[in-house]
Amino acid sequence: MADNSHHNSINKVSFAGLLISLGIVFGDIGTSPLYVFKAIMGQGAIQKDLVLGGLSCVFWTLTLQTTVKYVWITLRADNKGEGGILSLYSLVRKRAPWLIFPAMIGAATLLADGMITPAITISSAIEGLDLKFPGLPTVPIVVTIISLLFIIQRFGTSVVGKVFGPLMTIWFSIIGIIGLSHLHLAPEVMKAINPYYAFHILITYPHSLLLIGAVFLCTTGAEALYSDMGHCGKNNIRISWIYVKITLILNYFGQGAWLLTQEGRVLGGENPFYSIMPDWFIGYGIAIATIAAVIASQAMISGSYTLISEAVRLNIWPKVAIRYPSEHKGQLYVPSINLILWVGCMIVIWVFEESSRMDAAYGLAINLTVLMTTILMGYFLAMKKVNRVLIAVFLVAYFVIELTFLIGNGVKIAHGGWLTLMLATALFGTMYCWYTARKIKNRFVNFININKYYPIISELSEDKSVPPYASHLVYLTSANFKSEIEAKIIYSIINKKPKRADVYWLVHVDVMDHPHTKEYSIDQLIPGKLIRVDFKLGFREEQRISLLFRKVVEEMVKKGEIDITSQYDTLRKHNIPGDFKFVVLEKVLSKTNQMTWIEKVIMDIYGYLKKMSLSEEKGFGLDSSFVTIERVPLNFPQTSEVHLIRKD
Repeated sequence: MADNSHHNSINKVSFAGLLISLGIVFGDIGTSPLYVFKAIMGQGAIQKDLVLGGLSCVFWTLTLQTTVKYVWITLRADNKGEGGILSLYSLVRKRAPWLIFPAMIGAATLLADGMITPAITISSAIEGLDLKFPGLPTVPIVVTIISLLFIIQRFGTSVVGKVFGPLMTIWFSIIGIIGLSHLHLAPEVMKAINPYYAFHILITYPHSLLLIGAVFLCTTGAEALYSDMGHCGKNNIRISWIYVKITLILNYFGQGAWLLTQEGRVLGGENPFYSIMPDWFIGYGIAIATIAAVIASQAMISGSYTLISEAVRLNIWPKVAIRYPSEHKGQLYVPSINLILWVGCMIVIWVFEESSRMDAAYGLAINLTVLMTTILMGYFLAMKKVNRVLIAVFLVAYFVIELTFLIGNGVKIAHGGWLTLMLATALFGTMYCWYTARKIKNRFVNFININKYYPIISELSEDKSVPPYASHLVYLTSANFKSEIEAKIIYSIINKKPKRADVYWLVHVDVMDHPHTKEYSIDQLIPGKLIRVDFKLGFREEQRISLLFRKVVEEMVKKGEIDITSQYDTLRKHNIPGDFKFVVLEKVLSKTNQMTWIEKVIMDIYGYLKKMSLSEEKGFGLDSSFVTIERVPLNFPQTSEVHLIRKD
């Protein structure tokens, strides 16, 4: 019920929802006019065919890629109100095991884009100061603004959304009005709506691949739009997009009209976005553009936090601290990712310095993300039993469009795209190693039938010759079936050091495909002696096992299903509850020849990542004062491999 109520409330259209959509969702795509036409024109002379052709490409890219694919189709992949590539993967992951790879590639490239977006958008805005103060060093200003942006993240994006919503409304209104005021200069610019001009320029222009890469920059915020669906709701996004798209198109066409009046001139470092502003307004324009650029950065940063929280729950990213700075649903803050993104931004600024040079690195990463989303959407549409012909049309159309963009962006690799690929590869490598290492470890986990141990556990609980270990002993188990248990848990209870307890508990956590599920079930395997609790938690729910387990025990006591009163005579006399102790088994993989060399490398990397990530008890939200850590070997070297000669 909680899932559905949240789902319905977040999708309800409201003035506040529309305003927050403008403040959070459209920042990235809304600032694209700052640099798209500057990238399209390049350093050559202004040509009429290039202006009309480039403008036509922008118009149809926004229509086909952003409006049709994302706003109309992809927002339908609504996982109980949540969006984003990992939410989409959660919906379709049971259809094919290999879908984890497009999900990881898409997530890694989206994070890499989160490092480049703040650098290019804020640099593009601040470089407008050169019009008022020629020669002013802008890099220190950019570094300061970006650093302050990352510092304020700890206060939560709900605050940011409320503040930025009205400001973004002003931004879109201004760029729309300024663009509209220039259309009369060259009414023929409206010809660009005809897709003929797009096809013509792509066929005839000698640098069409560079042009394609530049045009793609106009839709780079589309994936962030889908990722932030959980903050605002798809209906609020769809309605506010109508206004956003109109203002964007007006500004692009206004820039195009001005460029047609400048035919034959070389722009040099001049930015058409600022050139169409009245002289008296440029100072205000730079200030508003800077605010909008900060909002664009915020869209990617907040999306990155959500992405990582999902990745942790889905076991494709190391366990990291996740904080919830506000009561608003879906608002979170991930300190480690905040630092990684800030460092990434600083590297981009240090390598490229100017926004015109950052164009080369921008777009390539997000291009891979949208391509991966297309693959996953194909499976989602099949799951929804959409007509196969329509699915085929969708896949063919968007593979052609996005692979064409990828080829265009591929030209950028030598000019700076290498940095994007390097950052994305490092992020994907982290995900791949963490995911694969867990698969390798699971290969060595030995599950046994728990039924035959019922008599031993029952007797051990009553055996006064064994010193009491705890009143209630709790183990976390990965066994999916109540008839199974890891051999290492039985080893810990019986063999390592016999542990007598009044009640033994087995706690299992199952991460569900729905984002906000919170359910549990109880099985009394040995009534009053061995109890299994299964939690079903959504992939966006915090796994606070200590708190959740305590709630379960309270409800069981209230219903008379369990007596937790201490068995010590004195404490029982005063009706004092017994103590609870969690035992976390830290599984250590011994050196073995059962792994290939690449698996050994992956496990070594996993070891380093594990040292830097949260411990098991912190990752599951356990109170360390009630936790015992036991290191247990996952595998034993085979004695058959050892050759010894005995001499008497």
